[in-house]
Amino acid sequence: MQVKLMRITGLLVAIATGAVACGGSGNNSDPQQLPGPSPVAGITRTGAAVAVGPVSAFGSIVVNGISYDTSAAVFTVDGQAATQNDLSIGDMVIVKGTIDDDNTNAAAESVEFDDNVEGPVTSVDTVANSLVVLGQTVFIDGGTSIDDSCPATLNDFLTVAAVEVSGYVRADGSVLATRIECKAVAGELEVSGVVSNLGADTFMINALVVDFTAVPATIDNFPTGTISNGDPVEVKGTNLGGAGELLATRVEFKGARFDDNEGDHIEIEGFITRFASATDFDVSGLTVTTISGTTVFEGGSAADLGLNLKVEVEGEFDADGVLVATKVEIKPATSVRITAQLDSVSGNSFVILGITVNTDARTRFEDKSAMSLKIFGVGDLNPGDYVEIRGQEFPAASGEIFAAIAERDDPDTEAIIQGFVDVNGVNRPALTVLGVTIETNAGTTFQDVDDSVFANPDDFWNLVSEGSLIKAKGTETAIQTIVADEVELEQE
Repeated sequence: MQVKLMRITGLLVAIATGAVACGGSGNNSDPQQLPGPSPVAGITRTGAAVAVGPVSAFGSIVVNGISYDTSAAVFTVDGQAATQNDLSIGDMVIVKGTIDDDNTNAAAESVEFDDNVEGPVTSVDTVANSLVVLGQTVFIDGGTSIDDSCPATLNDFLTVAAVEVSGYVRADGSVLATRIECKAVAGELEVSGVVSNLGADTFMINALVVDFTAVPATIDNFPTGTISNGDPVEVKGTNLGGAGELLATRVEFKGARFDDNEGDHIEIEGFITRFASATDFDVSGLTVTTISGTTVFEGGSAADLGLNLKVEVEGEFDADGVLVATKVEIKPATSVRITAQLDSVSGNSFVILGITVNTDARTRFEDKSAMSLKIFGVGDLNPGDYVEIRGQEFPAASGEIFAAIAERDDPDTEAIIQGFVDVNGVNRPALTVLGVTIETNAGTTFQDVDDSVFANPDDFWNLVSEGSLIKAKGTETAIQTIVADEVELEQE
């Protein structure tokens, strides 16, 4: 039915443009329970299975904690035939295939990737940790994989020819990036989103004006043959007009990419983009309902649901195209970050700065070292490797970390820790975070959340307290001790 088709269409545009939200109103606190690996993406009734989420590992391809055999899969990247080697960690993909009832023997028939936006950066906001690309606001957080082609500081993104962004779309149309790559040479400009303010010659995608008559653009795949407000589209062009408008060479309708059969099973990771109640909300534009006593909640409860909360939902379509959730998982946070040399590795865990870090099938692994292993996981790590992890303390108050992201980089001696100041952890001139002592001295630079330097260290010490989120950079001088060159206040 048409209502169902448009709901799925909106979902796909949300994925292609970044798919969901972060921040904003609603309950946005860190969950206190972190569930084990969640089964995903299977359809055991009609035989159709769909999974939507970022690539977390290769071997075959791992999405939302499930490894899909891709030996017979057809790959599409930005509408062109591709291979698995054309994908990167953090790319948001749509996997269609099959899986057994017990979430084994998962096989992909197709894997599809479209970026959200590709073009030059026109502005940055170092406080919000965001940038604007072709009128689309892109946020960067601990879940963003940033390619080594990109600069180390946000302001330097203004010097890059172009960036390619993949991620989740918020309720307001902004993107929370799961991956950003930088281009040395600007190529074709691309943006995906929903048509608004349609006129005779132009329409808008968020803050971007699209002129589709100046070139003119090829209008492709629209069921009615014409563009309408609310249509999910992908727009391509090679130039901007004098007022910054995109002179489109192609406008493509991005819908009807799923078979919409009652009983089809779908698993999607994204943000709640509309919230009426715990039994009536949207995830990336797809309507979801839960059933009291039947829907299983992990990482929280139905009472924790709200606008812009990041979730993973698994269930089946009913006759009206509503996803009836069998499970809703509130996704873990990535406020904690540690970068240092590994102390030891054992099984699916390792120790860094004296802190035990645990991983599982949901952990996104990427090798950014000179070795650049495409197939990379915890088994490839060794003591002394220089690794960055992002995740959260789990179980609560355990002093252990669950890693949502683990990246190996080229060897370095700088140690970095970001986390919440421990109880009784403010002991000037030292701070304690996750049991790590951060020593400061006359040479330490203190910074505010906007990266501005405190002229007087007293201003920093007057603001920091138990539970403050801080980041320290320096040298590891002993077990769980860092002498800090720089200490910053951070925003959650």
